[in-house]
Amino acid sequence: MAILRTQEVRDMTPAERESELEELETELLNEKAVKAAGGAPENPGRIGELRRTIARIKTIQNEEGDLEE
Repeated sequence: MAILRTQEVRDMTPAERESELEELETELLNEKAVKAAGGAPENPGRIGELRRTIARIKTIQNEEGDLEE
């Protein structure tokens, strides 16, 4: 999964953003599980990258009013 830049996220449709967000959150959950189990992650900086990308998507969704809660 590639890390998305701001412009790439803005160019997506709301449905694409939502599916990408779900994939990233799943990947983050898996990375955290490896870390919690005491395993060595393949890429130690990946967790931070995932968290920032998720925050970036959620921020843009909030700006554009895509969030429906």
